[in-house]
Amino acid sequence: MNITLNDKSHQTNAANLQQLAEELALPASGVAIALNSELIIREEWNTTALADGADILVITAACGG
Repeated sequence: MNITLNDKSHQTNAANLQQLAEELALPASGVAIALNSELIIREEWNTTALADGADILVITAACGG
């Protein structure tokens, strides 16, 4: 399916946010995911289905300042 990931077109076979996080090799902490402008808590990633055309924003925490 085709999704938008951080404002870029991305092809994925992931069925849910957890599978997408694994596909992207996201770290176990310090990451937030928004689906269609709604923040999804990590505990719901496994049950949050992806659909063709979904708009995903991945935010990672960074140290420094």
